[in-house]
Amino acid sequence: MPEKREGMGGFGLIDLLCPFLIPVRGIVWAGDKLKEAAGAELTDDSKVQEELLELQMRFEMDEITEEEYGNREAKLMEKLEAIRKYKEENR
Repeated sequence: MPEKREGMGGFGLIDLLCPFLIPVRGIVWAGDKLKEAAGAELTDDSKVQEELLELQMRFEMDEITEEEYGNREAKLMEKLEAIRKYKEENR
């Protein structure tokens, strides 16, 4: 049974027989890496928590109104809840 290769290192029999597939495999590999990076960024709740802290600080320094604070906080909390729900469902 052929062994599964990780990453882009090395050439397999198919690569030697069909060298025109090498660029296609490279594109697929790059696409997979981009997908992983995008998924990690979309599920990073630390950014939302930072935004919440910044929002609270701006409110305490009277840079925004209580109404604006409430509206933004609600949206950020929805984002945070969606991220947590997604993480829970995709464990």
